[in-house]
Amino acid sequence: MPKAPLFTFLFLLAAAICAIAESEDSQPVLTESEREQSRRALSILRPWQEEDPVTSTHRLQVVYWTPSDREPATGYRERLTRIMESLQDFYRSEMERNGFGPATFPLAREESGELTIHLVKGRRPAKEYGKKSGSVIRQECLPSLRAAGLDPARETVVIFCHLANWNAKKKTFTHNSPDYAGGTHRGGTVWQVDYPRLDPNHLSVKRPVIQDRRLGKLSLGEHNSVLLGALAQKLGHAFALPHNRADADTRRQGFRAVMGDKSQTYGATERGGESDSFLTFAHALRLASHPLFSRSAKELASKTSIELNHLDIKPTDKGFRFSGRIRSELPVYGLIAYLDPEGHSDYNARVTTAIPDKQGNFALSCRQLVPGKPAQMRLVALHANGASSQQTYSYSVDQAGRPEIASLQLAFALSPVVEAVNARDQSKLQSAFDQLHARLGPGPELDRANHIAKRLSHAPFHQPHQEPAALDSSISRITLTETASSKAKVGFGEPTYDHLPKPSLLLEAGGHIYAHGIYAHAPARHEYNLDGKWTSFEGHCGLADGMPGSVVFIIKGDDKELYRSPVANPGQVFDFNVDVTGIKSLRLLTSDGGDGRGSDWGLWLEPTLTR
Repeated sequence: MPKAPLFTFLFLLAAAICAIAESEDSQPVLTESEREQSRRALSILRPWQEEDPVTSTHRLQVVYWTPSDREPATGYRERLTRIMESLQDFYRSEMERNGFGPATFPLAREESGELTIHLVKGRRPAKEYGKKSGSVIRQECLPSLRAAGLDPARETVVIFCHLANWNAKKKTFTHNSPDYAGGTHRGGTVWQVDYPRLDPNHLSVKRPVIQDRRLGKLSLGEHNSVLLGALAQKLGHAFALPHNRADADTRRQGFRAVMGDKSQTYGATERGGESDSFLTFAHALRLASHPLFSRSAKELASKTSIELNHLDIKPTDKGFRFSGRIRSELPVYGLIAYLDPEGHSDYNARVTTAIPDKQGNFALSCRQLVPGKPAQMRLVALHANGASSQQTYSYSVDQAGRPEIASLQLAFALSPVVEAVNARDQSKLQSAFDQLHARLGPGPELDRANHIAKRLSHAPFHQPHQEPAALDSSISRITLTETASSKAKVGFGEPTYDHLPKPSLLLEAGGHIYAHGIYAHAPARHEYNLDGKWTSFEGHCGLADGMPGSVVFIIKGDDKELYRSPVANPGQVFDFNVDVTGIKSLRLLTSDGGDGRGSDWGLWLEPTLTR
């Protein structure tokens, strides 16, 4: 008889230990390297914030918006409070797990301690709002925020939109609500669909099964995981966090990054799942300086810029090592490299981090590349005031997973030239050419770099005057950018030749850098007078690297269509070679790819006439 209580006690103790172990295993374990990086980052960040401190008084604001023909859902205040406090806890625990202490966003509250909720009634009935009504709904919320003494442009606001259609009897769910977010370190907006069963208290509930028109059949707990996980992600966007996925090892363990993986793992352990969604170290590093997390408003409005020197890149067994030195007037406490392969937007971007030393030196180990894909490396410098600066570089990866980094090496070698041309500094330009020679040494690489550098330093300031028709007949081959157009118009900015608009300048497409090219942001039209004196026109066309748009390229000769490209998406470059014998007027047209003109930076590359 006395053994039974002892057995029971030991059984309960073992169960408790297992529960603790399972709880600890529900999130990724921070590596020693990440622990060291968090310590070093805070050693830069905190002393700067504590010297002449300026405390942030901002709080995250919550709005409950409902259309004119709907009353607020019963119990919305208590339910929204649970939602926001659970998200507060998620970010707090993740910041602490990543080595930055229990930092989280503060919520606006009444003197009584209740969550402040701005109740807003829309001007129109529900049927007149849709997924693209975000700006309209936000405009309807602004008077309420201003009446509370707030400047909406400087606040981070979550707008719960009462636009879901929930049938409690049939257990069906649909919505036509705005469902996105965006922001900076100074403020942001989240639009979140709301319905009466959205509640963190339901994360563990396996019944009823809900029929969601978009997601299919899910238990109530799974449905809340998806919607609340999406809200956690949108909050990240409002805090200026981009997407990125977990690394391969972490994914193999079943963990999913809240900012990169569309999954049902948010709060999954509450219903017996093995792991919850988590915040990557890179994103915790970014949030360490966000004013809502650091509570510092020091130099919040200061402009930021960076200067990168001694850039170098070397291949390694599983990727490449990128190093250099960074300088900035505002302290840089961390660097993040997002390695983003073509396709899937930026959801599948891999990430790596580094902390600069006192001299600004840094080194990033870039691994887990996607074979057979062109890609971008977005280098983000994190400033102590919460702002960030970004540089984008293109590269590609062969089918064996080896990085093809020649274009990156060339871009780094040319960066002093780009900087000098942007500054219009002749002495700096000469020094940049000297650095180019010292870095590359004699050979074909230097010859190519010199050619590109000379075009960059010459083209922005010297426009050609002769049309192709007027060139001496002894010239049998010429690049179109060395001739004058009879008409030129682009969709954004001004026409430029042999360089992109400032500050990037370099003509990069498909992971390669070109010496000659026509900037043709869609819709664009470039016309050239040939007067029947040329026979062939060849070259390439594609979208400028770093631009997520899509374009179509069309060549016409005397109103006859000679060439039409497929839709060019990021990373794609197409070749063309057309007969222009007898053609008097050559027209190069660039149109959008059917998804609007945003980021449609089309390029006609090495466009060459022969006869």
